[in-house]
Amino acid sequence: MKNTSKHEGLRNQLANQLAEKGITDKKVLEAIKKIPRHLFLDSSFGDFAYQDKAFPIGAGQTISQPYTVAFQTQLLEVKKDQKILEIGTGSGYQTAVLCLLGAKVYSVERQNELFKTTSLLLPKLGIRPKHLSFGDGYKGLPNHAPFDSIIVTAGAPIIPKALMAQLKIGGKLVIPLGDKEQVMTILIRKNETQFEKHEFGDFKFVPLLENKN
Repeated sequence: MKNTSKHEGLRNQLANQLAEKGITDKKVLEAIKKIPRHLFLDSSFGDFAYQDKAFPIGAGQTISQPYTVAFQTQLLEVKKDQKILEIGTGSGYQTAVLCLLGAKVYSVERQNELFKTTSLLLPKLGIRPKHLSFGDGYKGLPNHAPFDSIIVTAGAPIIPKALMAQLKIGGKLVIPLGDKEQVMTILIRKNETQFEKHEFGDFKFVPLLENKN
């Protein structure tokens, strides 16, 4: 697996592009500069890896556009050692960004093919989430709850109640809500029963699928 100075230059260009598009969190931009996105893609897409575009990664899924990854991560306001649940491991690129920011990442993927590939790839790159799991993202990871933050990387028609229940008081859930197109939404848990909702514009994600045993 090669990671050359050319790739480094392309990553720097990508980070500058994201800054121009409104990403202001310097730690997020630094993570984008460090993570070799080309290694998370099929080699046939390698030459395009640092364009601000989504690409297919198998099992009908995509690696999100870098701007979307950076935007969701910026909304999370990640602090070192925070316990974060990621719904939709996918290629592992978003997982890598969170790990580089010092989070303790627990991630769930429902596509077994992607789960296996990513479980092998991340350690090879020196990226070690606390826990990778194959299962139904709608259910979250109750055995590891509560979480400081939860990030959902697929479009959800509704907010899964299980995820709301697994959020700490004061915690933040970042989720793209909607069917064909989604609105990036934040829920902040105020107490046992109340959540504060904020919306941050339109995005397009692959759907969050349910009922994986």
